[in-house]
Amino acid sequence: MEVSNPLKMYGLYLEAVNDYINESYGEDVWRLIENRAEIPHLKFNRHQMYNDNLILRLAKAAGEVLGKTHDELMYAFGVYMVKRIGNYGYERILKVLGRNVRDFINELDNLHEYFRFSFPKVQPPSFCVEEECETSLTLHYRSTRKGFTQFVKGQLSQVGRQFYNTDIEVEILSKEETEKMTYVVYKMNFDNAAFKHRMPQQMTAPGYEKLPMKRGIFFVMFPFSVIFRRDMIMYRIGDGLKEVFSDLQGKKVDEEFTLIRPMLEFSWDNIYTHLNNVFELLTVAVVESKQKVNLTTSQEENEKAREEEREPNPVEEKKGTDQEHSSALTQYNSCANSGGEDIELLAFQTITGKCSETIFEDLREPPKKPLHLKGQMKYVPQWDSLIFLGTPIIETVEDMIKMGVYVNDLNLHDSSRELILAGTQQSAELQLALDQEQQKYAQLQETIKKLDEEKKRGDSLLYAMIPKAVADRLRKGVTALETCQVFPDVTILFSDVVKFNEICIHITPMQVVDMLNEIYIVFDTLSEKHNVYKVETIRDAYMVVAGVPNKTTFHAHHICDMALDMLSSIDHLKDPSTGDNITIRVGVHSGMVVAGVVGLKMPRYCMFGDTVNTASRMESNGVGMQIHISQTTKDNLEHEPYIIEERGKIFVKGKGYMKTYWLKGKGDLSFKTPAEMRYSGEPKDSEDESSNG
Repeated sequence: MEVSNPLKMYGLYLEAVNDYINESYGEDVWRLIENRAEIPHLKFNRHQMYNDNLILRLAKAAGEVLGKTHDELMYAFGVYMVKRIGNYGYERILKVLGRNVRDFINELDNLHEYFRFSFPKVQPPSFCVEEECETSLTLHYRSTRKGFTQFVKGQLSQVGRQFYNTDIEVEILSKEETEKMTYVVYKMNFDNAAFKHRMPQQMTAPGYEKLPMKRGIFFVMFPFSVIFRRDMIMYRIGDGLKEVFSDLQGKKVDEEFTLIRPMLEFSWDNIYTHLNNVFELLTVAVVESKQKVNLTTSQEENEKAREEEREPNPVEEKKGTDQEHSSALTQYNSCANSGGEDIELLAFQTITGKCSETIFEDLREPPKKPLHLKGQMKYVPQWDSLIFLGTPIIETVEDMIKMGVYVNDLNLHDSSRELILAGTQQSAELQLALDQEQQKYAQLQETIKKLDEEKKRGDSLLYAMIPKAVADRLRKGVTALETCQVFPDVTILFSDVVKFNEICIHITPMQVVDMLNEIYIVFDTLSEKHNVYKVETIRDAYMVVAGVPNKTTFHAHHICDMALDMLSSIDHLKDPSTGDNITIRVGVHSGMVVAGVVGLKMPRYCMFGDTVNTASRMESNGVGMQIHISQTTKDNLEHEPYIIEERGKIFVKGKGYMKTYWLKGKGDLSFKTPAEMRYSGEPKDSEDESSNG
């Protein structure tokens, strides 16, 4: 039960896989699987063709995400496909395929024929039942695609449960894969009582009186029939087939026809053992159409007439010329519609004799096409022969023209004629409806794409205020209070601009904004580099934390590395009021905090606790272009290649006397801070103290 070809497959199954993962594991998991499989499609279109390996890539990616094997997932995909078949409108077709499981499996090879109008490009697999008993049957599966063995197994199991209330145990007896074919033999164990009930009927079938019928009547009733013996030689063919290929009789059927379905070698034994299957044959030779326009002969006769200076009969000449041009232009109209030629110019050139001789080369004979026949095989024991009762597969009137087949060649006793003629009338309307649906689908895809871009833009703004992990929890309905969490070990950094208030007095507000923007762009880049979270900025104060919301044992290392980079990265920034280099103070402290979302309007992810206050005091009691760290931060850097210098005990507001340190550099790189090159130390002015205190 596949809807695909060797290179492309319809979106029907991809849509089912999408629905299965969304229903079973959620949309977030599907997005993760879709990204891992590198699938660019936002939504699969049921009637659109996609790369054949997409479903296998999805199964592989789903296995990596969900921790399941490829076989388990493909089996689950097959089961789900049958479960959801009703949503796609095909459940009724499956229900009437057979009265019981046995009938269903024997009819399985024909299932795709019923979907041919919905999926015209379908190239189905082949299913053949060979061995059968009261408790099981053997199903032979052949396909040009690889990787769908478990998928089919899941479908077979679910069909029994869903439509016939029968448990089917499906075993894989053998599996062979070549470059062009996958061949699997399934053994289906179930209560096959229908096989037992039908056997006596077949053995005691009543005899019938012989009905006399002339041979000619039979081949008129079945115009595309073929009778051949064990040596595969065709000794009688139907009248319709004889009209198209007059020289088939007496030739070997396996040399003049290619067996399309079932996927078997074209031999007597294979046909005889698969008489329950539908057969499709394709002629090796193309049809020699009898609709030809012999323009060259007409032109030669006209030329000869002019040379002999004969005066032709005006009536006859006009009649012949009108018929000739009418025939040519009638055939040309269909080609001109697609080719974009100027019909009026062509007609004028033709009538006046100025038309190029090559212009009608493509019109002398319609494009050739092989004849495609579909039907059943019947064994006639009295003749020891097989009869193929076939019907041409013709979808449009144009195909009839290419094949050289006419309506009166087709069977009168079936619906072949009505299907072709009615289908031709409806095809234009259906094509128009399909084009409109595809246009709507393209517009929908574009709208979804724009919506996705806007969603990403909104997510970026949200993640700028709240960490992604916390924002995702809020989306799932977790309250803001429930996001609050205790983090026992984090490190916080504060920084500010030295003499910021004094600088603001001498420059315009716009210059203040430009100066802070330049500083914060540098700091934001460093925060991403060192994997720290930017908490907030207030005026010239800049606050980051490591260990929140993602816990890490190297929180102090990340912050101190960023602090060192902050000093070295702003040496090119100038004070707009004086033109001198901008100087900053940096303070660092480690400890415990409580973090969570506060507020309803413009919610923020904030830190609370004594660690925040102490880190702010480290910054406010520091000096320009120095990194002031506490004892706890220094302890976290023990046995690491950081250059730390003791500052001594200082009085910290609200804390009393604390022993603090200067972070000078890292490693054996002889790193010197810019402060050591430009400053020997600078006390904090009272104005800054009051603003940061």
